[in-house]
Formats: sequence, structure tokens, C-alpha cells
Amino acid sequence: MNVLIKSATIIDSKSNFHNTTQDILIEKGKISKIAKTIKNKGNYKEIKRDNLHVSQGWFDSSVCFGEPGFEDRETIENGLKTAAKSGFTTVALQANTHPIIDTNADVAFIKMKALNHAVTVLPIGALTKNSESVDLAELFDMTTAGAVAFSDYKKPITNPNLLKIALQYASNFDGLVCSFPQENKISGQGVMNENITSTSLGLKGNPSLAEALQVARDLYLLEYTGGKLHIPTISTAESVALIRQAKQKKLDVTCSVAIHNLCLLDSELYDFNTHFKVLPPLRTQSDIDALIEGVKDGTIDMVTSDHNPLTIEDKKVEFDFADYGTVGLESAFGALQTLFSTKKTVQLLTKGKARFKAEENTISEGKKADLTLFNPDTKYMFTTQNILSKSKNSLFLNKDLKGEVYGIIANNKTIL
Repeated sequence: MNVLIKSATIIDSKSNFHNTTQDILIEKGKISKIAKTIKNKGNYKEIKRDNLHVSQGWFDSSVCFGEPGFEDRETIENGLKTAAKSGFTTVALQANTHPIIDTNADVAFIKMKALNHAVTVLPIGALTKNSESVDLAELFDMTTAGAVAFSDYKKPITNPNLLKIALQYASNFDGLVCSFPQENKISGQGVMNENITSTSLGLKGNPSLAEALQVARDLYLLEYTGGKLHIPTISTAESVALIRQAKQKKLDVTCSVAIHNLCLLDSELYDFNTHFKVLPPLRTQSDIDALIEGVKDGTIDMVTSDHNPLTIEDKKVEFDFADYGTVGLESAFGALQTLFSTKKTVQLLTKGKARFKAEENTISEGKKADLTLFNPDTKYMFTTQNILSKSKNSLFLNKDLKGEVYGIIANNKTIL
């Protein structure tokens, strides 16, 4: 693939061309030249767009596609097209399929289905067999097949000894253990944040205590065992404080936050719209303030869309019975830009790669072309027409967002 990008503003703090407007020549999938003006001697395809910006390819640490087993929600093929057109060149794919991804053969299947695509897929294997929190899955075997981490998606490890053993065992091969932050006996049947809003609506509440207790437990186990721990999608001020303290102790812990937990309050549920039923639940303004502060000071290592396509049958039912989850790839950039500067937004969308063993390529001559192309200034209302997933369960519907993604150049392919 040979292509010439014309007059693009480069946003990459690790590049010598950061914050400058350049032409970028890409030949055979590599950046061969960056200069103010490059003549198109090879008559290559030229890319010109309004207010064109280019950054390193974006990364999402938590994406669900459904296949195998839930192809009615999303397929790997369409999921990868959605990721590409949303600006993501690498995604870590969760194991919540049917069957659960808990063997090396399952991981190999995912890798095979994603072969020769512009978007790189990093499979996350289940931490326990069938994600049942009883016995550890084949962690080492899945690592040899290409798994980059281990997680029972949205299912907490109820047995602390099992997590202890997982951390000790995975440390033998530098494995990353993910532990969902919820104590089920405290959260009970709660379907939204426990707060005045849940009382007003008559819905059972899931208190912030349920998350804080689990985070505290997991951090104590990490301090005892060593190893590498990732706590996905924290949502409370208490969690931010606990993880900040753990990092001051030099524990090897990282965490993420779902973009919607940075943007939306639990009061969104006043009309019982199940699109807003997510796990962890939407919280309060004080939680959002603490989360944003955690993002700014580096306590929170990365953001995620927590993309989870669900069909209308999963969502258009009574609130108590609706499944948790939202699509998020398509709205990720636009939502973040309502909170942060373009530079900070890009930084957040490119963080976390090293933790999940994703390749990092700066925008420099001789490097592999792994690029996201976008216009940071476009303002629009997010509607179903902006959703590329098979499922349309977005909690950003009819919200005002900022920033248009043009596409990606990655793995010697261009998707615009």
C-alpha cells in the first residue's frame, strides 16, 4: 500500500513533528518521508481532508464483538470495520462469547478470524474456566496462542484465594490478570447506583462500597503476591483514592475507566432508558470529578469505550431484566473531546498499549504506518446513523459530541 497524506497536523508528543503540519508519504506500509511538501512522483493515492489531523493509531483495552455464539449482536468482521472507522487500530477483545474463550484453540480461532485486517486484535482469555470463578483456565497455553491478558468480563473473582493463585501463577510468564471491581454480596440485585436517584425511581441500588471493597481486597492480594494486576472500568472516588495509594507503594497495578462513566450521571436513568444500564453503573458528580482528576494525574492509566453490542431483545425489556452494556467505539472520540483538549484526548486513546503488549509506533520516518486520521473540530449530534455496529444500544444517542474520525492506516491497509 502506497499513499500520500497531504497537509496533516501531527498530534504525537513522541514525534519530532508534533504539532506541525506536514505531508506524510507511506510506502509499503511504512512511513518513508515526512516533509512540509512532498511531490507525488509515484502517482500514489492522495488523502486530503478538511482540518486533517493524524495521530498514532488508537487503542481500546475492552471491546466485545459476540462471535462466536452471539453473532446476532456483532461479528468479528463488522466489529473490526466499526473499530477502524471509529479510529482504532488495535483492540483488546473480551472473552464473553459462547463458548467462552478459555483455551488456546479458542484464542487461535479469534486470531484467525481477525487475520489480514487493518485493525489488530489482541485476545483476552478468560481467567477462569467458563468464567465461572471456580478453576483457573489454561493461562499459559492461551499466552502461547496469543492471549495478552486474562479476564472474566464483568464477573468478579469471588474467591480471594483463586485470585491470589492467579497472580502468583501468571507472574511466571509475565501474565496480566484483570479483576472486575465488584463485591457481589454487597451489590446484590442492584441495577443502578445506590443514591437518591435509585430511591426516587424505586430501583435497587448498587453502592460504591461494593466496588471499593473489591478494589481494596485485590490490592491487598497484589501486595502479598506480586504479579501484574489490571482493574478495569472503575467508577467511584473511593477506587481512585485506593489505586492512587497502591501506586505510591509501587505496586504493579493499572486501571481503566469507561468513557461514559466520565461523562454521564445516574440521573440519566429518570426515564428508565435501558441504554443507560451499564456495569459499573453511572455514578454521581463527585465520582465523575474524582475520575477526571484521576485521569489527569495519571492514577487512571487508560480509558476504554467498554464496547458491548446488545440486541433489541437484550435491551428493550423491563429495566430490571435488561442486560448491562453499551456500544462505545463510534462515540469514544467525540465524547472525550467534550471533556478534554484534543492533545489530551489523543493521549488517552493511545495509552495502555504497553500494558496489553500492543505495538507502539511513533509518527517518524522508517516506522510502521499505524495512524488515525480525524478532524477534532466537527460538532454534531450523535444518532443511530453514526452507529456502525449491528446493535444500536448506545447511551450517547442524541448527545452533542465533538470530533469526526476519517479512518485509519494500519497493517499496510487504508480504511476511510
